[in-house]
Amino acid sequence: MEKNQLLYRTYSQYLIEKYGGKVYKLPVNLPLTCPNRDGKLSKGGCTFCADVGTGFESLSNCFSVQDQLTKTREHIKKKYKASKYIAYFQNFSNTYMPIDVFKVYMEEAVMEGIVEIAISTRPDCIEEEYLKFLKELGERTGIEISFELGLQTVNYHTLNKINRGHTLGEFIDAVLTIKKYGFGICTHLILNLPWDNMDDVIENAKVISALNVEQVKLHALYIMENTIMGTEYKRGEIELISVEEYKERVITFLEHLSPKIVVQRLIGRAPEENSLFVNWNRSWWKIRDEIHDEMITEERYQGKKANYLGGKALK
Repeated sequence: MEKNQLLYRTYSQYLIEKYGGKVYKLPVNLPLTCPNRDGKLSKGGCTFCADVGTGFESLSNCFSVQDQLTKTREHIKKKYKASKYIAYFQNFSNTYMPIDVFKVYMEEAVMEGIVEIAISTRPDCIEEEYLKFLKELGERTGIEISFELGLQTVNYHTLNKINRGHTLGEFIDAVLTIKKYGFGICTHLILNLPWDNMDDVIENAKVISALNVEQVKLHALYIMENTIMGTEYKRGEIELISVEEYKERVITFLEHLSPKIVVQRLIGRAPEENSLFVNWNRSWWKIRDEIHDEMITEERYQGKKANYLGGKALK
């Protein structure tokens, strides 16, 4: 057993347990936008978001869904001898489109080797019409359906500062609505947003644990050229925490996180081109390994302090 299996519930082990072997994500890039970019809610998008969104490793959306999946699948299959895949609709808000168009894209993902379709979207872009279709699609094809919801932080003051266009309330509503249809949810969080402190980090863990969210994906904020936050960063208007503080935030988050929740990752990769700040100019895997080592040395692990639910004061 790898040492990190003892520290937190890893995504790789979860996939092996669920699907009986290694499973690889195949990113899909669609020609989409978000309601806080096109003027429906606001313009400009999240202040940290570049024009390409977050899917910087995806193929061009000039290719069809099937072509993207096929090209990436063949590369992964050749490199890793893989046979099971997740079609990951990654970029921007993948339920922010007409339902008829959405149906076509999802049907295209029903391909050989696809065991799951993961749909990345915003909490305020969840409607039951889409969920009803996905329920039928899953039952008809046997493919698992899951959602990746970008929350970033439970601090609604910070959400306002980064122009998310939604607050914590919409996230809670989305989780409760999605759960009615039995779909799994992964929540995305950025643990080093400039206006958040350790109390917010702990509350992040508490909220998603209380909502019985199944998975979480942690990011360290990266700052790109040609973004609002990039301009703020160059003007010295925002201050970022140190890498040591980030590692402490991750460990504290895990300690307060329900041990049932799967952790997809502790820190993300980010594009180096046109970047102003990415992972303290260090390799993401080195930071991850240092987190593992510190947790072992300090005897800290996921769920160690997750004693706040179920009528704590009465126990």
